[in-house]
Amino acid sequence: MIALVDYDLGNLRSVEKALATVGADVRLTSDPDVILAADKVVLPGVGAFGDGMANLRRRGLDEVVLEVVARGTPLLGICVGMQWLYEGSTEAPECPGLGVIEGRCTRLTGGRDQLKVPHVGWNTLNLTKDSRLLEGLGGESNVYFTHSFAGPVGNATAASTEYGGEQFAAAVEDGLIMGVQFHPEKSSEVGLAILRNFLRLVSRTTQVAR
Repeated sequence: MIALVDYDLGNLRSVEKALATVGADVRLTSDPDVILAADKVVLPGVGAFGDGMANLRRRGLDEVVLEVVARGTPLLGICVGMQWLYEGSTEAPECPGLGVIEGRCTRLTGGRDQLKVPHVGWNTLNLTKDSRLLEGLGGESNVYFTHSFAGPVGNATAASTEYGGEQFAAAVEDGLIMGVQFHPEKSSEVGLAILRNFLRLVSRTTQVAR
């Protein structure tokens, strides 16, 4: 079972539908017991960094997600859900993130080409290391973005994307902690392939049990 974390902010049905399309038994839930019992957890995010983190903390779901990480359960953050994995964001300097990925998110500048921010539309993934989440993707895989802030390219970066000459982390992977800045549920077959890869992952606790 995949737990899709409901933090009472935004419409998460498109993510739920995409997961069901690839064969997942998905439950949209804010129940800590259900989340902790799940085989995998998806943390979707929409809106502002600070508002979303406030909702997570109000429900105690920040600690639940950290427990998910500690247990070795595969975790996928989507869009702002990926940004929450970092230590923080300049969008809400007073609001710490979950801190399971090193670095802080910053606002896109539009780069040397002074492109419009937010960055909305299709763009190319540049794969930067071996990744189970991105396994099987070609070098010209295009995915759909809509965001103004992004994480830095670092050791956990599995794919980067360029916007106006500026590079940012499009996907991160550190063990079973994973995140994508783009929206796989809006990224056609490439997005569904990524969700299928996530679905195939085996938790650390399951591996030990075997």
